[in-house]
Amino acid sequence: MEIVLVRHAEPEWSREGLSVDNPPLTPRGHEQASLLAKRLAHERFDKVFVSPMVRARQTAEPILEVLGVDDAPIEPWLEELRMPDWTGTPSAEVDDLFERALARPIEEHWDGMAGGERFADFHHRITSGIASTLGPLGVVPHNQAPLWEIADESSRVLFVAHAGTNATIIGHLLGIDPLPWEWERFVMFHASFTVLRPLRIGTGHSFSLLRLGDTEHLPDEMRTR
Repeated sequence: MEIVLVRHAEPEWSREGLSVDNPPLTPRGHEQASLLAKRLAHERFDKVFVSPMVRARQTAEPILEVLGVDDAPIEPWLEELRMPDWTGTPSAEVDDLFERALARPIEEHWDGMAGGERFADFHHRITSGIASTLGPLGVVPHNQAPLWEIADESSRVLFVAHAGTNATIIGHLLGIDPLPWEWERFVMFHASFTVLRPLRIGTGHSFSLLRLGDTEHLPDEMRTR
């Protein structure tokens, strides 16, 4: 089973200097999503799963259209690490909160942002979600971790989600110990895609990171993070 992870296009995090919760895409984000859809138009996917967040669903729309898919499940577990609702808060204040959060002692990063989701809970949500989604498709842990048993190596699955979500999936499938800043370890720009391909090893399979954050379909001026 080959797994393709799409990160949503550029969202409108700030409007008139104020923070926006669960934002839609910017005009540039819609263009990024369209270019990504053209890049994936001739790909084959057996299943497509989409995060419920507006930015992910809007990114998925042109992709689903070119693929001819009209029944992609919306999976709540794919949601990004949940932050406090800062709607209407000056964006500069939110930026300052993130700067101060990055300066915390390492062990405090597991707590997430005050009033938001703890990273440990987020990691459990994502790893449980990927297990419950891939299991019925024939992908289950092998008795020799971090290998996997894969029923159909030729199948392909697409997820349209977020930087933190996708990075956590990557680390989990590769068997890498989690960190509470996964999105900084596996950098994926807006409207990029990542490919994980299975490699048979002994009686199981290892996932190989074939492609990380591919943005070749975007011109330089359209590449945003």
